[in-house]
Amino acid sequence: QVQLVESGGGLVQAGDSLRLSCAASGRAVSSKAMGWFRQAPGKEREFVAGVNWSGATTYYADSVKGRFTLSRDNAKNTLYLQMNSLKPEDTAVYYCAARSSSIATMAVASYEYWGQGTQVTVSS
Repeated sequence: QVQLVESGGGLVQAGDSLRLSCAASGRAVSSKAMGWFRQAPGKEREFVAGVNWSGATTYYADSVKGRFTLSRDNAKNTLYLQMNSLKPEDTAVYYCAARSSSIATMAVASYEYWGQGTQVTVSS
């Protein structure tokens, strides 16, 4: 019902910036909360940032607060993650996710729709 396609990943050096995009399509996408998660090798998938349906309220993991900015453009059905001051520990596959509720949460299991992921690698 909802398709998510991420883009914008790549290989950068520590301190650089990247902007991830997530193009969403399907039923009532603009009414759904969305978020970004990441998974590093050998680790569990973790919450990075989330946004409610309107884009007015955002949530961030402590590890990215002040460095990452999440936004959404409902007219374009696109979610963005601006990542600044990247660190090697930010290296992971980044996933875009959506859930039927209009309110974002930090719980991986609460999101029904997932993209394929985009690799972000930060070298030291």
